[in-house]
Amino acid sequence: MKITIKAPAKINLSLDALYKREDGYHEVEMVMTTIDLSDSLQLELLEEDRIELDVNAHFIPDDKRNLVYQAAELLKKRYDVKKGVKITLDKQIPVSAGLAGGSTDAAATFKGLNKLWNLGLSLEKLADLSAEIGSDIAFCLYGGTALATGRGELIERLNRMPGCWIILAKPNIGVQTPSVYKELRVQEVEHPNTKKMLEAIAKGDLDGIFDSMGNVLESVTLEKNSQVKQLKDKMLEFGADAAMMSGSGPTVFAIVKQHSRAKRVYNGLRGFCNEVYMVRPLSYDD
Repeated sequence: MKITIKAPAKINLSLDALYKREDGYHEVEMVMTTIDLSDSLQLELLEEDRIELDVNAHFIPDDKRNLVYQAAELLKKRYDVKKGVKITLDKQIPVSAGLAGGSTDAAATFKGLNKLWNLGLSLEKLADLSAEIGSDIAFCLYGGTALATGRGELIERLNRMPGCWIILAKPNIGVQTPSVYKELRVQEVEHPNTKKMLEAIAKGDLDGIFDSMGNVLESVTLEKNSQVKQLKDKMLEFGADAAMMSGSGPTVFAIVKQHSRAKRVYNGLRGFCNEVYMVRPLSYDD
């Protein structure tokens, strides 16, 4: 038996860190939405009691360092599964990019193995389990547009993202999320208005979404990486309605209402960056 499942990327429409918790994590308020840039996973049932991971990118680990492997191992041990799985991962989402590539792969693994191994677990149960290995996996399990709180594992579903075009640009650098949070000074940054963002999404108000966008982690990543700031500035210069860094970066995204202008932004950015994508929100029904 084989299952193929998509693992879509996400962007942050807003990202706020309120304070550092006793467990070392930051208490966050994040509004995120999935986009139609996806990895693909094929899961094949094995009679042997083992986990095998095959990744099409040589620089991505295929062992216990990978969240896909960790998700499979967690389910296997927790529910005493005696059969195994071969997971083939086709990476299309940029790595270390602020797009939850690893987390969405783990979420797809949880969903796929729940079916492949006949575990019968609810989405809520899978989300609870996922918090043991990563904070963003719960959102990726639910998908769509949602508010994530706590350390990112508490999910409240929201109305879908209004129709628009999203242009992503990732400079040729990687950013490690823990190091960005370590340098964040929550008392010294401008915080986004999460309440205003939630109201705009509830109304389907794109202009209100643009006005409410904000990411406190830009205060760290943009300061240290001039390429990221340059890409954001270029997006606005080329006609984006709004532009912001996703997650801890370094990917920057532009949101554009009109397709013709989106194409102009996309084409303009290709002169400055090798990895440029034009996508749509997955929570929008064409």
